[in-house]
Order: sequence, then structure tokens, then C-alpha cells
Amino acid sequence: MTPMKWFFSFVKKYRIYMIIGLFLTMVVSILSIINPYISGQIVDKVIRGGDSSLLIPLIGCLLGTTVVIAILRYLYQMLFETASQGVLYEMRDTVYRKLLAEDFNFYNKKRTGDLMSRQTGDMDAIRHFVAYVIYMVFSHVLMFVFALIMIFTVNLKLALCMIIVLPFTALTTFLQSKEVHPAFRRNRDCFSSLNTYVQENVSGNRVVKAFAKEDYEISRFQKENDKFREAQIAASRIWMKYVPIFEVLAYVLTIVLILYGGYMVIHEEITMGDLVTVNGYLWMLNTPLRMAGWLVNDIINFITSVDKIYKTYAEEPKVKMPLNCTKKEHFKGRIEFKNVSYRADDDDIVTDIDFKVEPGQNIGIIGTTGSGKSTIMNLLCRFYDATSGEVLVDGVNVKDMDLYYLRDNIGMAMQDVFLFSDTIEGNIAYGRPESTFEEVKQAAVMADADEFIMGLPEGYDTIVGERGVGLSGGQKQRISLARALLKDPSILILDDTTSAVDMETESYIQTQLKKLKKNCTIFTIAYRISSIKDADLILVMDHGSIIERGTHEELVNADGYYARAFHNQYGDIPKGFLATKGGI
Repeated sequence: MTPMKWFFSFVKKYRIYMIIGLFLTMVVSILSIINPYISGQIVDKVIRGGDSSLLIPLIGCLLGTTVVIAILRYLYQMLFETASQGVLYEMRDTVYRKLLAEDFNFYNKKRTGDLMSRQTGDMDAIRHFVAYVIYMVFSHVLMFVFALIMIFTVNLKLALCMIIVLPFTALTTFLQSKEVHPAFRRNRDCFSSLNTYVQENVSGNRVVKAFAKEDYEISRFQKENDKFREAQIAASRIWMKYVPIFEVLAYVLTIVLILYGGYMVIHEEITMGDLVTVNGYLWMLNTPLRMAGWLVNDIINFITSVDKIYKTYAEEPKVKMPLNCTKKEHFKGRIEFKNVSYRADDDDIVTDIDFKVEPGQNIGIIGTTGSGKSTIMNLLCRFYDATSGEVLVDGVNVKDMDLYYLRDNIGMAMQDVFLFSDTIEGNIAYGRPESTFEEVKQAAVMADADEFIMGLPEGYDTIVGERGVGLSGGQKQRISLARALLKDPSILILDDTTSAVDMETESYIQTQLKKLKKNCTIFTIAYRISSIKDADLILVMDHGSIIERGTHEELVNADGYYARAFHNQYGDIPKGFLATKGGI
């Protein structure tokens, strides 16, 4: 499907509005030829002919025609505005739904500012085209043609002199369209880049202030702003070059009428009324010529915007819903990785991951930064698809599962905590919006968040900003954990969830996690030994592979990577202490 076909698929639903609107536009264009004709009749028959009895009827026709044109113009403008808002609503909704359906690979490669530009500036260019440009182009073409026809009916030679500007107008329009298309594309690219820069700096304002880099960021913003300004000026130069040409061509018509039309009146080839009539039609020729340059700009802007939006929309996610998917409302929580490998951008992220987890088990995952800990959880949630091997949940490959049911059974407290601009209660209940306040509060108690929430001015009704502005790192982590716990999931993934809390709070949370339903399988990704020491199975990862596995005591006694990490965090502790005291 081409971008234009995609665009017209949205227009179809509102074509009746546009057809009626175009019909009314045509009627207005036809009615527009009446007033100049009547003006000529007033000059010839009333002023010069002396028949005053025709004055009132002719003026009545002028007023009546003007009123009818005004009413019809209002109606077709409302029709096109209604159609434009409908098209914009449908298109924006469709694109937004597609954006939500995209996978992690898509968002890893796209800038937020670019995506925002597609939904704002580019969408507005399309709305402007449907609401204004379509009927304006149609109206001006009809006015020009009808006016020319009426001038031919007045005098053939005068009409032939009028059409002498048409070839020059066509050539100027063609040249302008060739130049303006790349200019608008660059304009949109610069706007997206500027939008992205502003979005990133607003989101990262704390980092900017922490490093006192305000002046540096202002200078970078000025560079982006300068690029956008230069792109705007470059596009404006095109208008400055061609729009005056259209104006000159329009004035040429006036000069032709004054000189040659006046000459013909003097030599009585036409009457003064005929000259007045042609002068009335002259604005119907001048206006389209003057507007041609601006309308060409609007059309090219529209084409560029449709192309950019469609390119974003047309990108298919690599992770797709299977055709004959398995739907299961509640999982038992049995997980198995069978020789799973994942490769991205020619890099091996994880290799030959192989382990099995029974329902209700607690699995700890530890390893160096970038060792693939979070990746294997992303493969379990099917945020990415394994390059080889199988990820099984309750014996079913996740690639064969309904994505909604798969992820609905998984509660995840992510490493990068994101809180919406909503109340604390709304953030916790995000996964289960139908939850009662008592359920929300219970989840907060389990996450050790209830006490600090109640200490806030509005309690659970306190509004937190984007990314949890106003809360500490540990507080955001506990709200994120409460959000995951409220889902009552079959599989719970805690990705470095307690890194920002103190040891006492972490111990309390671990105690609460033991109270979860028996078949809730828990994965805990951590750097601190204390977070995973009680796990039924600990996986140690390095360079995308599992290098050690076992219980805490087994891995400490193995004297490998895990033992070194343990001693680095707790110092040298006698092995007998582990056996008699059950570990740290």
C-alpha cells in the first residue's frame, strides 16, 4: 500500500461529507459569475440606458446571490472541517494503536521526539489539507475556468489575451513544486530533531542540574534551533522567489484589461458594461493565481507529512501475535528455557541458556553488567523473540501464546521505574484498575510503601509526576513493586527492584514475598547477594551464558564467581557458619 492509498482509506468514511462539500463549492463557484454579470447590466441598462425600473430587481439579485453564497460557503466549510476532524481522529487513533503494538526493537531505534512529531505537526498538516486545501484548490480551479468561459462569452479577443498567462503560471507551479518538496522534508526532519532534543532535556532535567550543564545544554539547543530556523528560512526563500511571480502574473491580467479593454471600449468593440463585467470576473482569475504558490506549499507539506507518518506506521513489529495462539487465563508457573540464544545487530546477547523452573520456585539471577540477566526475562515476556531454542511456559512455547494472556500472567517490577502522571493509587492499580482501595493498600503494605505513602500530604491521592518526580529512588521502586504484586501474577519478575532500598526494608519485602500464593514463580535479578541468597536456584551469568547454578551454599562452596562476589560484599566468613546459621 502506498502512503496516499493509506491516507484515502481514512477519507472513505467521510467521503459523503466531502462530496456534498465539493458540490456546494461548485454551486458557489457558479453563483460567483452572476454578480459581475449583473454589475455590467446595471451599467449598460440602468446607468447608460436610463431604465431605472431595473435597478431594484438587479440590486435584489446582487444581494440575494451574496447571501446564498455566504450560506453555502459556511455549509461546505463546516462539512470539510467535520471531515478533517474525523479523518484526523481515525488516523491518530490508528497510528497510536500501532505504536502500542510495536515491540522493543522499534522503540530502541526510534526517538521519542520523532514519534511525537508524527502525532502532532504532521497530523495537523493533514488536517489542514482536508479542512482547507481541498476545497480551496477545487474552488479556485472552477472559478478560473468559469470566469474564463464568461469572458469568452463577452469578447473572444479579450479572452485570448487573458489566457496568455496560463503557460507561465503552469511552468512556475511546476518549478516551485520541485524545489519545495525537499525543503519541506528537511523542515520536518529539523522539527523532529528539535522536538526530540527538548523532550530528552525536559525528562533528564535532574541530570542536567546535577552536573550544572545548563549553559552547555542551552548552546546545544541553540544549534538545534538554528538548524530549524535555517530550514524554515530556506523554505521561505522558495515562497519569496515564486509567490511574487504569481502576483506579477495576476497583475498582468489587470494591465491587459485596463489597456486593451479600455481600447476596445473607446473603439466601441465592447460596451462599458462589458468592461465592468470582465473586471468583475478578473478577481476570479487573479485570486487563483495569487493563491497558487501558497496552495502548492500546502499540498507538498501534506504529501511530506503523509509519507513520514506512513513510514512510521508501516514498520511491522518483529514480535507478532500468532495466528492460532494459545489462550490461557491462569498459568501454573512452570518455566523452561531450552538452549535459548538471542542475537541482535550481529551481537550475541545470550547463548545456550538452559534451565527449568517448577511452579512456586524462587529463582535468583546474578552477574556482571551486560551479562544478559534482563534479556532472558525479556525473552520470557516475549518482548524479544529468541533467535534459537525455545522458551516454554507450562509446556507451551511463548511464540505460540496470546501475548495479552502471557503478559497478563506476569508481574514485572522493571529496572527502569516509570510512574505515570497520576495518583499513587492510580499508579499501583495500573495493572488492575478495577481493584478496590483495600487491595491497593495491601499491595503497598507488602512492598513496604504504605507507611511513606500515608506520610504524604494527600496520601494515596498524591499526584506524582512523570518518572515519579518528587519521590526518592527507593520509594519509586516500592510503588513499582506494589504495582506488580497487585496483579497477583503467576510469574513475578523483580529486576533489581530493591537496589535503592535499605537492608531492613529489603528483608521485610522478602518476608512478604514468601506469603505469595504457592504457585507464584519468582525471578529476582540483583547485584546484592542478600536479595537472592534464599532462592531455590541461583543462576550466575557472564557474557550471555550461565556459568554457575545452584543454591547459595553450593555456589559459595564452589569458590567461583558467586563466591568471590559473596566475599567482596560480606568479607571472609567461615564456611561452617553457612552450614550452621543458614547463611547471611
